[in-house]
Amino acid sequence: MSASYTHLSCQLLLLLMVCRHVNTKNTTVITEPPVETSGPNTPPVAPLTPLQTGQKSVVLTGENHTEKVEVVNPVTLNLECAWTGNNKRLPNITGYWTKDGKTIETSYSNIQLQNGRYYLRREFSIMNEEDLGTYSCIFDPKAKVDFILAAPYLGEVRDKPIVSYVGDSVVMICKMDEKKPKPLSWNWYKQNGTNKVKIEVDSPGHRYKITKDEKKAKLVVHNLTESDSGLYYCGAVYGIGTSVGYLQLRVITYFEPLKPFIGILVEVLVLVAVILIYEKTGSKKDDQSGAEGNPDQNTNQLHGENAAADGRSSTRQRKV
Repeated sequence: MSASYTHLSCQLLLLLMVCRHVNTKNTTVITEPPVETSGPNTPPVAPLTPLQTGQKSVVLTGENHTEKVEVVNPVTLNLECAWTGNNKRLPNITGYWTKDGKTIETSYSNIQLQNGRYYLRREFSIMNEEDLGTYSCIFDPKAKVDFILAAPYLGEVRDKPIVSYVGDSVVMICKMDEKKPKPLSWNWYKQNGTNKVKIEVDSPGHRYKITKDEKKAKLVVHNLTESDSGLYYCGAVYGIGTSVGYLQLRVITYFEPLKPFIGILVEVLVLVAVILIYEKTGSKKDDQSGAEGNPDQNTNQLHGENAAADGRSSTRQRKV
């Protein structure tokens, strides 16, 4: 009995082992994909390109000097001022920097006289259009150097207004000097009150046409009206900002040039009318004075005739 029980136990144990082996072979292991956490899709951070580095140095021999610095792209700019000093030549003076007339509080420094000059240096990061402006190094008490940082200036900006007629077309041109860097693009604006409104080519009526060259931009306005008069701005766009110039347009009617001649003609007609009225009035007065003078002459003549008649009658009486 024990032997059969032992044999049965062994068979059951063997059967369990076979079943376990079969289940293990037919089992598929499923690996779930990693769960992504919800959140903003942050783009990969591109490596930062180091800024270009520029330097501008000025030697000041008097009390004031202005230096224009053209900036095209964002740059780390090192500005340096060297002052030869005044008659006192103190061993130490105070120097500091300003931006558009406002003092940079962290820029104060005690400057020592070195080789007959005072040196004042500072590094500025010019990243956008707001960083442009006038940077000044000031040596106490009065000596100053102004660095005017700006995008390249436009050339050949028209000073006098452009005059055209209602219904005609007009061409306005902005140019960048050939020696200046090429702008990235060009924009045109029109003054509307205190704001500048960008001119779009696909505006209603398609009256505007813009053509762009590397260093020149043209704005053509068709079918002019008097409301087109005003200031127009052209902007040369650079990496650091926009250099802006302006032109003035005056739209007139064909009747406008005749106004001076019409004014002169009116003055002549008024003068002729005054002369005619004066002459007519004078002739009437002469007629009236002549009519009043005739009775006196007739009366005198009658008195003369009567006197002559009396004389003759008296003579006749004497002869008798």
